[in-house]
Amino acid sequence: MLNTVVLIGRLTRDPELRYTPQGSAVCNFSLAVDRPFTNQSGERETDFVDIVAWRQLGEQVAQHLRKGRLAAVQGRLQIRSFEGKDGQRRRVAEVVADTVRFLDRPRAAGEGGAPTGPGSGSAQESADFGDEQEAPF
Repeated sequence: MLNTVVLIGRLTRDPELRYTPQGSAVCNFSLAVDRPFTNQSGERETDFVDIVAWRQLGEQVAQHLRKGRLAAVQGRLQIRSFEGKDGQRRRVAEVVADTVRFLDRPRAAGEGGAPTGPGSGSAQESADFGDEQEAPF
């Protein structure tokens, strides 16, 4: 069986880094990914995909990426369920990242830290880590 996801998009918010009680780093962020076709109005629709990066990869993402940066994520789709504060069962789909590539360079200090245009540079960093066996919070 195969469960592989590859996405390229821009971060919709700054990454959030936390640590499990066992001390493992876990970083959550979201990518805005354009669909490869236009709708009936001629506009591209966008999907917002939740990403989870564990351990050293999560720490690197939190250190180097910010809202608006272009990134490529390779990982696996994970569907998990939990009980909400209202007692209802909820399901969430997220991508557990194995690799994150930083596809643009941050602007110089004083320029707001926004990304440069697409294709403005090669990947700055990449990291490969194995699957995480700990259960998310």
